[in-house]
Amino acid sequence: MRTVLMVAEKPSLAQSIAKILSKGNCSSRKGLNGACSVHEYTGSFLGQTVRFKMTSVCGHVMSLDFIGKGCDCVVLWLDCDKEGENICFEVLDAIQPVMNKPQGNERNVYRAKFSSITDTDICKAMEHLGEPNRNEALSVDARQELDLRIGCAFTRFQTKYFQGKYGNLDSSLISFGPCQTPTLGFCVERHDKIQSFKPEMYWVIQAKVFRGKETPITLDWDRVRVFDREIGQMFVNMAKTTRDALVESVSKKEKAKQRPLALNTVEMLRVASSALGMGPQHAMQIAERLYTQGYISYPRTETTHYPENFDLKGTLRQQANNCYWAETVKALLAEGLNRPRKGVDAGDHPPITPMRSASESELGSDGWRLYEYITRHFIATVSHDCRFLQTTISFRVGTEGFCCTGKTLLSPGFTEVMPWQGIPLEEALPACERGDAFTVEEVKLLEKQTSPPDYLTEAELITLMEKHGIGTDASIPVHINNICQRNYVTVESGRKLQPTNLGIVLVHGYYKIDVELVLPTIRSAVEKQLNLISLGKANFHQVLQHTLDIFKRKFHYFVDSIASMDELMEVSFSPIAATGKHHSRCGKCHRFLKYIQAKPSRLHCSHCDETYSLPQNGAIKLYKELRCPLDEFELVLWTSGPRGKSYPLCPYCYSNPPFRDMKKGMGCNECTHPSCPHSLNSLGIGQCVECETGVLVFDPSSGPKWRMACNRCNVAVHFFEHAHKVQVSQDSCESCDASLVMVDFHKAHSPLLDGETQHTGCVFCDAVFQDLVELKHATMRHPMHTNRGGGARRGRGRGRGRRPGGRGNPKKPKDKMAALAAYFV
Repeated sequence: MRTVLMVAEKPSLAQSIAKILSKGNCSSRKGLNGACSVHEYTGSFLGQTVRFKMTSVCGHVMSLDFIGKGCDCVVLWLDCDKEGENICFEVLDAIQPVMNKPQGNERNVYRAKFSSITDTDICKAMEHLGEPNRNEALSVDARQELDLRIGCAFTRFQTKYFQGKYGNLDSSLISFGPCQTPTLGFCVERHDKIQSFKPEMYWVIQAKVFRGKETPITLDWDRVRVFDREIGQMFVNMAKTTRDALVESVSKKEKAKQRPLALNTVEMLRVASSALGMGPQHAMQIAERLYTQGYISYPRTETTHYPENFDLKGTLRQQANNCYWAETVKALLAEGLNRPRKGVDAGDHPPITPMRSASESELGSDGWRLYEYITRHFIATVSHDCRFLQTTISFRVGTEGFCCTGKTLLSPGFTEVMPWQGIPLEEALPACERGDAFTVEEVKLLEKQTSPPDYLTEAELITLMEKHGIGTDASIPVHINNICQRNYVTVESGRKLQPTNLGIVLVHGYYKIDVELVLPTIRSAVEKQLNLISLGKANFHQVLQHTLDIFKRKFHYFVDSIASMDELMEVSFSPIAATGKHHSRCGKCHRFLKYIQAKPSRLHCSHCDETYSLPQNGAIKLYKELRCPLDEFELVLWTSGPRGKSYPLCPYCYSNPPFRDMKKGMGCNECTHPSCPHSLNSLGIGQCVECETGVLVFDPSSGPKWRMACNRCNVAVHFFEHAHKVQVSQDSCESCDASLVMVDFHKAHSPLLDGETQHTGCVFCDAVFQDLVELKHATMRHPMHTNRGGGARRGRGRGRGRRPGGRGNPKKPKDKMAALAAYFV
């Protein structure tokens, strides 16, 4: 029987699609990586009975560990956008070399196109399989390469240049991005307009009139406003020559407020930010979850026009029993749907619509709020326009003209399901005709002043990005999130984006050096070229090389002109020499280094004008005024907190590894110095019980709650609490080759017999120590301290690996601790 491999983008999608196509008759098991399951069933494919195997990737294929057992065909169920097409070819690169060869001209690669996880859409996609689009995949390759190479070059240069000069730069990464930087530029441009705004005084005339015992009404002045007070006062005096306000005309006009266009991604993100208070990134994550669970259609689309064959009535009927809008839906189904407005067909996916009914208990708070909006929006698109009667009464008071306007609702239409869009209730205007007279209650001159624009909201920024072609519907939230995370802007009340000092200085620096680095024009032009690649109208290599050549010249000019940006930095930030507080001593000049706590934390020697990196996301303390035997720098102790781990390090060695087998960023617990009392050679006890390459290293600063911790992952072993003294012996355990530990217990807490207080043994194998050792996981706050070693290992000894042949064959665990260690292996 032939085998058909089917690949989806996410494990949850794979499971949903397999259940639909197999009608629930599939078996499931964990895949080799433990994250992506495999769902198997027997079915029909191209007229033959085959064995289907459905699995998934987890985004882009970043590494390859594919054991090929052979399949005859592959059906690609990746998301139906350009990113999805790109992943299609990443999958094919991984599996085609081990697929069974097709016979003759037989096809063995198929692409499924779908927009929602419903039975109808999935089955239809299976019946109309196509081919993956290489041009769209190439356009993504081009964008990724451009953004990576351009972003890395500028980011690396900026970060190294400015962090070496200024101590209070509150950002660990001073990044540049071809889309990110123009996004920031919009925010700073608005900030500049606010700062340069000069308020201007103006005057308006307000008149109040009444008739009989009716409530007075306030009139608007036909001239709107004047910018000269004396002229305004002149008009007031002219209006005050009479006590009567004569009705000159009464006009009534029926108007309509149009129902919305079908919902696309950008509009969904705008509304999520302005009305629901959700950031674009958060809103997109929720939308993707709703999609994979089958509640809404694909949330990444630029289209605002329903296809001609779209089942509007069937989609609406799904909502007929939802208590929030059931009456509106049933009325529409009974009287007939209104034809949706004609929007834009971008040729990608249908607009975002609900695919099945849901409740808040199913979706959770934020999920429900977004789903509710999407559903109400869909119902509104097939509802009638809101109709109202607008009445305008024009008055003459002396020589001056005034008017008032009122609206009366005739038919709520779509605002019944989107009440926030409804016509506000207003006091009814009095019934009157031309020639009627009202009495003037007052005429007065009001002094006002022009106000500056406000900071951009996320919704306004999304609109600007869409207008200027910065990013795609999928990447716009990422760019906005980046400028927030990099501390270039802060999100204030009302989801307004206020630039920080760093954000302002960067944009103004780009203005001085090369304005095209921050204006949207050049990125918009690049996006057009990338779009031509996806349509097969431009050559991938030519576009890539041409754009890289442009930015290469810009980069070199930027490097040569960096002093212009540095002049702005000097005004906003403090020199590194004037920042921080005295700490440990420099090994070169023996003066005090300054500890700079602002991220990235580092040490700086003002005399030598040298800066030394430190581990991040922890505290730095002086380590007993001990010095490194190699360079005379005073050691410092890094700690992640009382429940974490700690280790000493030499500031110079941390940035300048002294031995060939060491890398930058290694502390004393990874140093291979043969005799230093703080090195791995002196304090290493045994191989980590979890990770592949780590060594458990004794922490001599941890007493009286003594511990050893892995120098690679977050494993920590607590032992000998309340012991007076703990030392690592130069002798090794005969069973597992781990270093022996010498413990001097307090007399009152000694576990030894006959009042003994001293004992030497192996923490893994010694019977006396077995109940005094507890394996834990340290609390770590940074990904650099996660397991760098990779997968599990089997059948190795526990020696610390510092003697030739020191890792011999393991022996059978003799006690509880050894058994525990073996369990973790």
